[in-house]
Amino acid sequence: MNSRCIENEMQPDYQQMNQGVDSCAVPCPPIYECPMTRVCERVIVHEVPHVMPINTKIVNRHVYRHTYTPVFSCEECDTCENVYESCPKNF
Repeated sequence: MNSRCIENEMQPDYQQMNQGVDSCAVPCPPIYECPMTRVCERVIVHEVPHVMPINTKIVNRHVYRHTYTPVFSCEECDTCENVYESCPKNF
């Protein structure tokens, strides 16, 4: 709390005023002056909580790396031939 007062008041020095006045003088009724304003400035700090939601989003990236492995196959084909070299025709 910070407090600062500003006073627009001038305190009169009554002892100086009464130095030249006879002490047997007739008292006068009081004179009412205009009211003076005194300003007091105060600083009041208010704490205001703020809620800040933080959402976490997880992104999963699936990367498929395709690899190719060659698989060799082999086919075998058998052919047959009959060769008759020295055989007679009718045999």
